[in-house]
Amino acid sequence: MNLRVRVKERLGRKFDDEIRFFKGWMSNTRAVGSIIPTSSVTARRMASVTDPSSDLPVLELGPGTGVITKAILQRGIEPARLVSVEYSTDFYNHLLARFSGVRFINGDAFDLDRTLGDLKDQTFDSVVSAVPLLNFPMHRRVSLIEDLLGRIPVGRPVVQISYGPLSPVIAMPDRYQISHLDFVVRNIPPAQLWVYRRTH
Repeated sequence: MNLRVRVKERLGRKFDDEIRFFKGWMSNTRAVGSIIPTSSVTARRMASVTDPSSDLPVLELGPGTGVITKAILQRGIEPARLVSVEYSTDFYNHLLARFSGVRFINGDAFDLDRTLGDLKDQTFDSVVSAVPLLNFPMHRRVSLIEDLLGRIPVGRPVVQISYGPLSPVIAMPDRYQISHLDFVVRNIPPAQLWVYRRTH
């Protein structure tokens, strides 16, 4: 296959993903944080917090069309070690067809005990989240981050994408630590990446 054909196919898939993402955004603007999928640059940066050498699975929230899922797998996480929760049934069906071996779950990230089912007591290595937190009230954001931190070892990260200038979750130094991972200009819109950790 020559280079021109490969580039044409790749651009075609990218366009299909963007159309699918836009349709998802139109049908449920509260559940989708942006009208365009996360850039591959942003996805790789988010995936960089995962540990391929760990025996624990990685939890992904809000995979959408799978850009971040792909980056996590390219990071070296085996498909069987990735558990990914998607709220949109359309996106979920697309992900099932696109990624073999990943455990996709069609459910609500804000109700993880029910959504994870038999995995509700599983300890994860880290969490990679693209849940559009700014679409939800602050108490629900805090509750989600604390729930996620309770599912990973002390010191391991929850990475969260956001499109505002500040952390989408307020500081509570006695309960968790916030650090700024990156500001990715090569994303539409430009993305802020935040990391949350428990220190004790």
